Amino acid sequence: MKNRIDLGEDPGGAPVLLDVEELLATRLLVQGNSGSGKSHLLRRLLEKSAAIVQQVVIDPEGDFVSLADEFGHVVIDGAAYSEAEIVRLAARVREHRASVVLALDGLEIDNQMRCAAQFLSALFDAPDNHWYPALVIVDEAQLFAPSASGEVSDDARRASLAAMTNLMCRGRKRGLAGVIATQRLAKLAKNVAAEASNFLMGRTFLDIDMVRAADLLGMERRQAEQIRDLERGHFLGLGPAISRRSVAVRIGSVQTRAKSTVAGLTPPPAATGDDMAAILHAPPEEPPAQASLWEPASPPPVAAASLQATIARQDMPSAAPALPEPSEEDAAAIVRSVMSDMADEDGCTFQPGAALFQDFTVRCRMRGLKNHGLDAARFRRAFSTALAGLDPGEPEEKDAELLGLADTIPDDLVAPFLAIGKAAIAGEPCPDDEALAVLYGTRSVGRARRMLDHLERSDLVVVRTDFSGRRSIAIPRLDVATAMA
Repeated sequence: MKNRIDLGEDPGGAPVLLDVEELLATRLLVQGNSGSGKSHLLRRLLEKSAAIVQQVVIDPEGDFVSLADEFGHVVIDGAAYSEAEIVRLAARVREHRASVVLALDGLEIDNQMRCAAQFLSALFDAPDNHWYPALVIVDEAQLFAPSASGEVSDDARRASLAAMTNLMCRGRKRGLAGVIATQRLAKLAKNVAAEASNFLMGRTFLDIDMVRAADLLGMERRQAEQIRDLERGHFLGLGPAISRRSVAVRIGSVQTRAKSTVAGLTPPPAATGDDMAAILHAPPEEPPAQASLWEPASPPPVAAASLQATIARQDMPSAAPALPEPSEEDAAAIVRSVMSDMADEDGCTFQPGAALFQDFTVRCRMRGLKNHGLDAARFRRAFSTALAGLDPGEPEEKDAELLGLADTIPDDLVAPFLAIGKAAIAGEPCPDDEALAVLYGTRSVGRARRMLDHLERSDLVVVRTDFSGRRSIAIPRLDVATAMA
């Protein structure tokens, strides 16, 4: 029974079990209209089997990233990597048997298809000594294996369809078991759907989908109407991993939640138009003062810790002996070096914070540092310090005061504020508006000037401009000012 998981209950209250070992050899197709409980079913399957088999989730909506918090899945943001990096990550996933969620919600549909195709193809092309058993769950499979060409480009559709066909037709010999879920059977390529031997069919209303579902379940066509009457979370199951005869199952509860879950109707707040306008236009609240950016931090209890540790924890039979962990001093030097390298790259301030944090974690691992001790919030502020060119390792007295002052301001203002402060301490000219805009993460000089106005209204800086247009910025609390320029 150790390889069987509990999906839920039949109408008589008896548990309905799914044989994961059999599933690896026979694959699974899940179908249900939006709101039928299809994603809930996938989540139940993932949670119950997380401890017994590796899992790879292709997630077009980013709904399964919450698995990282409870079950240690590594979340890979597809939008944050190039094609070559996606291929390398997929190869490492197979090598180290890591359970991952490939989140594609930051991409348009064409690029979702390309990214998924690259990732699946790299899993498929792994060397044979890395062919460990893994469930590959593809949500909204009709997007990646469409039955007909649509508005996407032909090359993206062909690449994605080929990767899905390989997964379902030839993946078993490589240890890859496809679990595909779709809202519309009629929109899913028939050669992909036909390779599944197990089926879980939820509520659907269109006649063409009901007929196909009934055919797959071995039901007579006059019985297909009952598929329309299924309640949310209720499915009809059939297959060697579930039951040799069609069985009704009510899917059990889950521990994690999708980010898109909406808990019923919520009335709007009882506020007048003037009150709501005041709330919307209120200035942002300043966060409480934080501890020093470089204090040792306990590992964060969220996906970041999983991202650092999950792959490293896998014990490979043929793996080389693990390298010793760097000392605390060496670890701090690695962190500062990686931050400096990233800060020197053009366009780094225009990347999303999550993408930068993932890139930072990967670079640290490549230098032998498995746990850098920073969560996402600490990373943002530490990276702002690196962008400003300050070394927080052993700061001078004035630099330390500047860093302490920066702890009291919002994250997005830290980098330009520290750059101004560094110039003021050195008595050098202030960075121009274009440079401040880049540090602020924008190309708009106007936004940079409004940012300066905000700092001045907050009594953090004083801007002085002479009649010739030259500017000097002072930081009164540190009694320093930039040179006129």
